[in-house]
Amino acid sequence: MQRFYDTNMKIVGYILSGAANRQTAYDSDFQALGYYYPHSDKTYDKNMTLIGRGNQLASFFGNAAQEEA
Repeated sequence: MQRFYDTNMKIVGYILSGAANRQTAYDSDFQALGYYYPHSDKTYDKNMTLIGRGNQLASFFGNAAQEEA
C-alpha cells in the first residue's frame, strides 16, 4: 500500500494493488477514485471514464489536496 500526504502531512489517499495487478486509488475515506490496468496500460476514473495511457493514479491526489485547501 502506498500512502499520499498533503503539505501538512495529512493523508489524502492510498494506492492498493488487487487482482490481476489492477491498482486502485482511494481517498482518505477509502472511497475509490480511479483504477489502473497494467495489461492495457490505461487509467480510468471511478466512473470508468478513460483518463489516459500509463499509470496516472497519483494525479487524483493532487486534486484531493487542492480541494481540501
